[in-house]
Order: sequence, then structure tokens, then C-alpha cells
Amino acid sequence: MLLVKFKDEVEEILSRYPVKRSALLPLLNLAQREEGFVSELAMRDIAKVLDLTPPQVFETVTFYTMFHLKPIGKFHLQVCKSLMCALVRSDELVTWISKKLNIGPGQTTVDGNFTLSVVECLGSCGTGPMMQVNDDYYEQLTEEKVGRVLDDLARVGECSLKSGPFMFPMPLAKS
Repeated sequence: MLLVKFKDEVEEILSRYPVKRSALLPLLNLAQREEGFVSELAMRDIAKVLDLTPPQVFETVTFYTMFHLKPIGKFHLQVCKSLMCALVRSDELVTWISKKLNIGPGQTTVDGNFTLSVVECLGSCGTGPMMQVNDDYYEQLTEEKVGRVLDDLARVGECSLKSGPFMFPMPLAKS
């Protein structure tokens, strides 16, 4: 039981929410952080803690693309397929990545390094085609740039070509 192992953290999360079911997303995040995905056992445990049914937890996990039902690679490549990225040929980029890594969307490389996903808008419409790798954005992509990103990630675990994500600047307080 995953949640028993992290009892203190679960109690701390629950203490933040006057309505228990509101803790669903943070508990799913905890389960995924610890296991690398949200297992069926974790969903059952969370349902029990929150007085929900397992299908209620499952429908939430499957609604949000940030949650995974199976393990993903060390580097999660999420290529944007929204209209703006599609107009600058993100579909061709997906095909190129698929060939280079010998996987299709939703698959993970044999070595467990890369998982490829095609996702909706990642909020970088003016700089497509773009992809998010774990928490980092890579924009204005070409095959050459993606090749360097993939090679750098495989070799050293990071790439200097990342460009974000960006935080919008907060307005300065008036004095």
C-alpha cells in the first residue's frame, strides 16, 4: 500500500483540504512521483482514503494527460499537435522522431530512456514546432535541433537548447 508508506505526507495533503475529495490531484501526483506512474493499486488506495470509488479515481487519471497508467521513459517527449504547430509541420517532426527512436506515439524506447507522446497545445504557439521534454520546452524545432536534443539527453541527461517554460513576469508593486 503506497499511501501507508507515505502516511505523513498523505495526512499533510489531506489537512490542506476541507473537502477530502479535493485532495485527489495532489494524491495522484504523490503516487506518480513515487512509482513513476499511477498504478491500479494506488488508485484503489486513493479511492479508499478519499471515500471515492476506484472508477472515480480512474476517470480523473485518464482525463489529465499529466498522469500515466504505465511507466514512461526517463525523458518524456511531448510534441505539440495543436493547429499552430501543425501548420509548421509538427506532424513531420513526430514522424522523424519515431523513425530516429524506433517508437511510435505512446511508446517507450527499449532502453527506457524516451517516451514519445503527441499532445494538445503546450502554450507556445508563436514558436512552433515545439516539444516539452519532462519540464523543459524546446521551440522552433528542426530535425537537426531535435537530433541534438535527443543525443544530448541520451549522453549527458540535459540539453542547453531548452528555452522554457517561462513564468509571466509579475507586475511591480506601485510605491
